[in-house]
Formats: sequence, structure tokens, C-alpha cells
Amino acid sequence: MNTNIGHYPYYALGMAIRWTTAFWDFPAEGFEDGIAFWLKATGSTLSPRRGPGGSFATLVPPGADPCLRVQRVLEGKGGNHLDLHVDDVEAEAERAQVLGAAPVHAEPGLVVLHSPGGFAFCLVNHHGEVKVPAPEAWPGGQRSRVDQLCLDVAPQAFDHELVFWQRLTGWPQVPTSSPEFRRLYSPPELPLRFLLQRLDAAGRGPASTAHLDLACSDVDAETLRHTELGATAVRRHHWWQVMRDPAGLEYCITSRDPDTGAVPV
Repeated sequence: MNTNIGHYPYYALGMAIRWTTAFWDFPAEGFEDGIAFWLKATGSTLSPRRGPGGSFATLVPPGADPCLRVQRVLEGKGGNHLDLHVDDVEAEAERAQVLGAAPVHAEPGLVVLHSPGGFAFCLVNHHGEVKVPAPEAWPGGQRSRVDQLCLDVAPQAFDHELVFWQRLTGWPQVPTSSPEFRRLYSPPELPLRFLLQRLDAAGRGPASTAHLDLACSDVDAETLRHTELGATAVRRHHWWQVMRDPAGLEYCITSRDPDTGAVPV
């Protein structure tokens, strides 16, 4: 398939997404440990803290625009959510609601929504971010980058959720080698790729959640590095390793090209 986005009419039909940011929503008791771990795991520095009680901060990559942020949440176990940066927040929020999103909160420059499957995401103003972070090289010889948000969807909600995100973004669906996954092909000028995973049971609850994935050149070496930084290895699959960070949030180290995101054949 030709991956030149100019050949895809779908991009003209969806939301004009200018940048993407993934958040770690850390519970209060794991906030500092989570920040410390991910600064080391990504090779980033921390911006000045902001918001009530310093509850928000940005992970600043070397020589690029940031696409990873943290916030402290006061209730629940935490998780991950997505910000979509757009030029007209109010207009895009109206469009998202027509497609099935539910409004949660609005203020100037920010609208919080739930997808039909219950996943929380935000529409925010774009502030000129354009430079995608490069993968970091590590002493073990591997390279890696946090490059993908994976939406974890209960089986009964999967088809509806997939249609919503494809219509909202306008990104074409790309076939995968695993039947439980569907990938939406985001433009290469955006820093985060987008994957949907059909869970094998509805036991995690009806609401869609998300986790973050790293693309790396050597899963074993990257797993060792992360465990030495304080993460826990949870379970191994054929080409990815499930991990848990010190704040208790799961993520995956995947065998994908850190530059292109390509999955091994």
C-alpha cells in the first residue's frame, strides 16, 4: 500500500489535527515516582510545573517539540489520555459531538470529551509544534521512542469505537497481522501513532482506556533498561513486552522501527 498521505482522500474528511500529545494521568501517590521514571526512560527534562499545586508538567525532549505530558489525578487509578491540537477547538468539538462524542468540560482553548466507548480525550489549541522527537540511543545499543497510543476497547464496543475514530480523524485504517489490532495511519508529521486493540473479554469494564507504546530496536535490551530504572516486567508476547511503571500504569515495549513505527514482518 502507498503510504504517501497525499494519496489518501480520508485526510481531507477528518479533523484538522495539527499535533498530538499523550498524557500520563498519575494518581497522587505515584505522581513523583512516575515523573522521575519517565524522565529517565525518555531522556527528557521537566518543564516548570503548572496548574493547581503543580499538578501538570511537560516532558521536554532534546531538540524537538514536546508530545508527552503528566498530570496528577485525585481519584481513581490513573491511566493515559490524548490531546488533539487543532486550530478551532469549538468547531472541532461540535463536529466530534455530531460523530458521537460526549462533552465533559469546556473552557477557553480546551474541550474535554468522551468517545462513544468512554475514552477521555481533549481538544486544545495548537501552538506551533512541528518537530517530532527523534528516537534516543541507549548504552545497550538499542534505540527507542514513546511513539504510540493504543486504545484498549471492550469487544462489544470495538466496531463503534473504530468507526468513530476513523471518522473523527479522517485517518485511513491500515491492516495488521494480528486480528485484535486495528491501526489508523496518522500523518508522519504528527508525533504519535494510533492503534486500537480489541480486548479478549469485557472484564476490564465497559469504558475504553489507553496505554502508551515504545517503538524500539531491541525489546530485551530495552526491557532490561526499564527494569533497572524501576519498572516491572508483566508478560511477554511475540513482539512486545508488557511493563508496569513505578506509578502502577501499564505500557508496552514493542519491536517496531523507532523511526518509522514499522512492525517486523
